Amino acid sequence: MSSHEQLSRKLEAIRRIGDDLPAVVIIHNMHTQSVEYMSPAGIARLNTTLEELQAMGPEYFSRFFNPQESAEYVPKIMALLQNNRENDFVSFFQQVRASPDHDWNWYLSATTIYLRDEQGAPTHVITFALPIDPHHHITTKVNRLLEENNFLHRHKHVFAGLTGREKEILRLIALGHNSSEMAAILNISGKTVSTHRRNIKHKLNVQSNYDITRFAMAFDLI
Repeated sequence: MSSHEQLSRKLEAIRRIGDDLPAVVIIHNMHTQSVEYMSPAGIARLNTTLEELQAMGPEYFSRFFNPQESAEYVPKIMALLQNNRENDFVSFFQQVRASPDHDWNWYLSATTIYLRDEQGAPTHVITFALPIDPHHHITTKVNRLLEENNFLHRHKHVFAGLTGREKEILRLIALGHNSSEMAAILNISGKTVSTHRRNIKHKLNVQSNYDITRFAMAFDLI
């Protein structure tokens, strides 16, 4: 059976059950970087048609998905394709919206290889995207994790400018130690601690202990 015939048979099987699944089902053609199929629930949520989705090509990704999360999970999908192992999958959170006029909605998605060609190379992937109740406590936690991750990416270059000693001081400040306590813990003078604290505030452009704590948490110092 040719790859085209296999795809037609698999798509027909998905179409028969697509409306009955609690998740949105998406099949991507990896050669054209376009949507091959999306279940009716997903098409309705995006206020579009399957024909429009297929014509978008790669624009589909930038149009409907938050690029901040895409930068995290797309490399995982590419690694999935490169490794090309049976039964492997990747799971991830992603935000989706029908247009810039709509709010982002969270989905928990899982992607796996759906079809391979005669040489065994992946040609299609299938994704199951499960909408997350916006009132569920996990939505708040995911939003918090996303913001922390964005903070890390925005400030990683300035954090890299800290010395090892300054990172130690940063951690101790975030833990609530005063200058005298830090001097005793690190076996240095109080004057040296004060100098390090000034340097940290200057390098990170922070004014409050709250800002310092955000850095310490984002970069896993505490």
